[in-house]
Amino acid sequence: MKRREIVKVLGLGAAAVGLAACTEEKAPVADCKPEAAPAPAMPEKPAPIEWKMVTTWPKNFPGLGTGANKLAELIGEMSGGRITVKVYGAKELVGALEIFDAVSRGTAELGHGASYYWKGKSTAAQFFAAVPFGLTAQEMNSWLYHGGGMELWEEVYAEFGLIPGAAGNTGVQMGGWFNREINSVEDLKGLKMRIPGLGGEVLKRAGGTPVLLPGGEIFPSLQSGAIDATEWVGPYNDLAFGLHKAAKYYYYPGWHEPGTTLETFINKEAFEKLPADLQSIVRNAIRVANQDMLADFTAKNNHALEQLVNEHNVELRKFPDEVLIQMKDLSDQVVAEEAAKDPMSKKVFDSFVKFRDQAKKWHAVSEQAYLNARSL
Repeated sequence: MKRREIVKVLGLGAAAVGLAACTEEKAPVADCKPEAAPAPAMPEKPAPIEWKMVTTWPKNFPGLGTGANKLAELIGEMSGGRITVKVYGAKELVGALEIFDAVSRGTAELGHGASYYWKGKSTAAQFFAAVPFGLTAQEMNSWLYHGGGMELWEEVYAEFGLIPGAAGNTGVQMGGWFNREINSVEDLKGLKMRIPGLGGEVLKRAGGTPVLLPGGEIFPSLQSGAIDATEWVGPYNDLAFGLHKAAKYYYYPGWHEPGTTLETFINKEAFEKLPADLQSIVRNAIRVANQDMLADFTAKNNHALEQLVNEHNVELRKFPDEVLIQMKDLSDQVVAEEAAKDPMSKKVFDSFVKFRDQAKKWHAVSEQAYLNARSL
């Protein structure tokens, strides 16, 4: 059979298939068309992964609570909605100081707090939040990201099934709110003060009584006289809590928290179930949130301080040099003793001190020298 005849036969066969698709009413051939092939089924979009975040902060509290909200939003946006995170403020799902255990056991996938709250779990944990007369915010981030600090933090939290991350920083905090003047270290004796972590241990060495309270309990405790003084964060947060209504004197600088790192910790089992790209998104969202919170505090603290002083007549006081010198001496003693309590704490402390000494030398001729020059 010639090629033209083969093509003709094939064409007739195709037409026959098309005519077979006509209805029983035998519509005219001109009206009959071959049935279109069905469109390929589109794969169903997988349901988003739903995570919960528990925090130590009151719901939507400025700076800290909103920082947790920001992180949740970042994870959702950066993942294109593949992960959604619902944020729970303190006591909404678990108590403020119960979030570490909640995430460790899988009740929630994420926690947002500060590592010095967990010194009862691990003495080493508190070094990743704040050390009296320790690292500033910039120095803390440098130690964590480029000085081996993050690897040590992950090692500390590994036994609890958690993966930590730096998720914010307040910068240098204020020294606190007092209902008595502090003119010497003697004035700290017998003082009941809300102050966590290593700073609390230093206060105890000075003769005071440190009290650990979550943020939501500070104002009523100070107002009722259950505590005599409190530190919290700085003007932005302190104004939001109304602490100026319960204490007269506002002291600076925050020797106990020179660059407080806030944290997010992730349930390790939940994290490892994620594909590699979502793991990277979660880690990098935490890193973005870390920088954003520090910028937020830097932008808002001075305006809040002016309100406290000019509108609410708060008495702004600097701790006397004598007090700061003695508190630094006590801090050096306490921090060294805490570090000697177990091998992991010693390992973290040695890394911290080595980095601090390097940073001090550089900042003496850079940041510190410039700030001194700017204030001339």
